[in-house]
Amino acid sequence: MRLNWEAQLGLLVRIRRSTLNGAAVTFWRLRRYPFALVYRRFLFHQSASVIHLFHTLSGLSLAIFNFGSQVYHSALCIIVQFLFLRLMGRTVTGVLSSFIFQMAYLLTGYYYTATDEYDIKWTMPHCVLTLKLIGLSLDYYDGGKDPSQLSAEQKQGALSSTPSLLEVCGFSYFYGGFLVGPQFTLRNYQSLVSREMSDCPGQVPNSAIPALKRFSLGLVFLAIFAVCGPYYPDSYYLTDEFEAQPFWYRCVFILLWAKVNLYKYVSCWLITEGVCILTGLGYNGRSKTGEPQWDACANMRVWMFETTPLFTGTINSFNINTNAWVARHIFKRLKFLGNKMVSQMATLLFLAIWHGLHSGYILCFTMEFIIVNVERQAQALVKDSPTLTAITNGPFYPLIYVVQQFIHWLFMGYPLVPFCLFTYDKWLKVYSSVYFCGHLLFFSAVLILPYLRKALVPRKAKSDKKEN
Repeated sequence: MRLNWEAQLGLLVRIRRSTLNGAAVTFWRLRRYPFALVYRRFLFHQSASVIHLFHTLSGLSLAIFNFGSQVYHSALCIIVQFLFLRLMGRTVTGVLSSFIFQMAYLLTGYYYTATDEYDIKWTMPHCVLTLKLIGLSLDYYDGGKDPSQLSAEQKQGALSSTPSLLEVCGFSYFYGGFLVGPQFTLRNYQSLVSREMSDCPGQVPNSAIPALKRFSLGLVFLAIFAVCGPYYPDSYYLTDEFEAQPFWYRCVFILLWAKVNLYKYVSCWLITEGVCILTGLGYNGRSKTGEPQWDACANMRVWMFETTPLFTGTINSFNINTNAWVARHIFKRLKFLGNKMVSQMATLLFLAIWHGLHSGYILCFTMEFIIVNVERQAQALVKDSPTLTAITNGPFYPLIYVVQQFIHWLFMGYPLVPFCLFTYDKWLKVYSSVYFCGHLLFFSAVLILPYLRKALVPRKAKSDKKEN
């Protein structure tokens, strides 16, 4: 069924708007490279106050250029957070006050600004800032504990002294992470300012080539998205033409749409990572062979993202620093609940709410929870079953890999549908058009896997696993 000219025009406008939004975000990321070069050339050896001021003013200038007077939202939250640190100290009350205020401010912003499309508004960088400021309060709280009570991760981020307002502003507005991340601690930022984040401590890091590599790789993914993205727009899901396509076509479209549209995020994170590497913030010590590593701010493991046939593999290779922040500050701090699955559910609920108020976010992370747990059960089944282990390690593995990749990307795209379409009426229409195949598959797997385990896993393996 062909679209009439009005529908075609509307579709073209939505595609154009989506492409321009992506271009605008990428353009902002490119503008940060000159700031990094100025910092390396003229400010690297300046005092901490000068560097904090430069990072504050440069980040503010980018924010004002894009959001105008709405920059006051970030400034207000930063000042309030600083007051929490000063007035409430290293207390649970200070942490809870920070968490409640920052999340409430973000969600209020979502409530008053969100539409049913992808918006580039002040809330876009503010969601990143929210995590940064909440993390700051937790790191400050950890700094007042006995080191023996802290995990290795908490020791790395714990703050032994109270930061100044200028330091908090420089940390918050640092142009390498203000819009979409990556997340990093104030301790890391302090190491950058004190010239420790370098393969030659005290000297400008030899990071131009590593930064150029990530920048170039980001441009490759950006080019793929720019060329292929218009062929897989979100808006096509809502057309009569999509609904008229055969079932297999709709499933393949979801697969290709997910792959192409995720490149928008991949390109942004890679380009941003290049900025962090250029300044030195990406320095991550030396490898066992003595080579400098520049992946401290990596938000993507590109090879893993492209080759893994596992849902957990894609999740672990995508938006790494945000996932690490949530694991460190939410999941692991919920250990007192005494139930790993409950902690996981609470963490995913936090992520859903942090992204926005649309029902699509809740559904996306609910499906992610179900898919990941089904995959883990299936992996355990294959590992414990001699028959399945022999099949997966046999000569048919290449064919199994291809089938697994098809299923993997089809059902990676499946929960992304509500994530990108946001509202109930839109994602319900798409799921109805594919007969809720993802829900049927994974809910059926939850019921069937225990019976398959009984049939395929020898009793000895079962009893050994219980003993372990």
